[in-house]
Amino acid sequence: MALDLLTDNAIIYVLIAWVVILGIAKAIKLEKHGFEIKPYSLTYKNTQVQSALSKMLTRTKRGIRVFADVSVVAGFLMMGFAFWFLLNNLSNFFVEPTEFAELTVLIPGVTLTSVSAILYFLLSIPIVLIMHEGAHGIVATLEKIKIKTGGFAVFIALFAGFVEPDEKEFDSAKKISKLRVIGAGATSNVIFAFALGALLLTNPIFALVLPEPFLGWFYEAPDGVLIISIMEDSGAEKAGLQANDLIMGVNGVVIVSPFDFQKVDLKPGDTATITVQRDGQQIQLPVEIMPSPDDPERGLIGIIRDNAMSYKPVLNFIEWNPQVSMFLLWLWMISFFIGIINMLPLPILDGGKFIYTIIEKHASEKKINVIMYTVYAFTFVLFALNIALSYVKSGWFTI
Repeated sequence: MALDLLTDNAIIYVLIAWVVILGIAKAIKLEKHGFEIKPYSLTYKNTQVQSALSKMLTRTKRGIRVFADVSVVAGFLMMGFAFWFLLNNLSNFFVEPTEFAELTVLIPGVTLTSVSAILYFLLSIPIVLIMHEGAHGIVATLEKIKIKTGGFAVFIALFAGFVEPDEKEFDSAKKISKLRVIGAGATSNVIFAFALGALLLTNPIFALVLPEPFLGWFYEAPDGVLIISIMEDSGAEKAGLQANDLIMGVNGVVIVSPFDFQKVDLKPGDTATITVQRDGQQIQLPVEIMPSPDDPERGLIGIIRDNAMSYKPVLNFIEWNPQVSMFLLWLWMISFFIGIINMLPLPILDGGKFIYTIIEKHASEKKINVIMYTVYAFTFVLFALNIALSYVKSGWFTI
């Protein structure tokens, strides 16, 4: 009951926490230490960022030069991947609905409502932003573009980091230098995600997000999902499903983990074909779908299943703590997707600056503006359609 109270009122607790943070900031007079305090934001700026980045650069200049060059190529690849994913996902909604990946915007207290999800999100975001903005700054320093200030801002429960290069120096820099600076932030996030992902290959929980064929390479898949017990007077009971049956398929959809059930659209009153393994033999049983007690429009088979993650990593040599596992999975997801999404050509993202830098000076300012707004509109519609169709499929789902 206490947990339900927290999750059902998450937005209220987020707002209360924000009021407390503002009160503390005022009480200890953070304004004197470079902070700007507003009712909706807390911003910190530091003018000494350039010297810190210069010291870091003297020790790793060759490596940063390679990273800067890689960032240009990676910028194109990440933008291409982002478009491919969104277009392919849009196609899946109509052609292969079971492969459609539902998207939502992560907002603490709104779409993030569980205490654990909010905590993992809030712990991950500062780490990701420090890497992102630090990469922008250090490559700008490498390209001899002055950094005026750097810092971070908190907007209630949303975080933002920033480095502010000198606009005149940035505008007058070579095109390749600007592309290196712009692409560096997202590239650092994705490289970090790849490194973290390599470590997480030893963790069963990473199987949740790892696609084929990598899943088959690094994990031993289970045969199905175990039935723990059967609900009384359910379609499962009437059809003859039993405890310890192993569900291997529902309406032709292969079931190897609890998350595969999300690929099946079960409507109350329908009859579903359930494939189970019992005593070493496969059998198929027709099961009448019952309405969920919590949501009459959602269908249930009528079983209590084992929701444990049963994939086994081939590289199984680390004993993972469950909380550490979940935090690192969140850190991986946020780092990877912030990197990829940041390269979409939208006005507030790095991708918009990347495209503008490529086409600037190749046409009149008027033509460039027409091109950019056309690209922005297409990207926004594509992104919005993915989120809207996710809402059509499952409503405004929360995590």
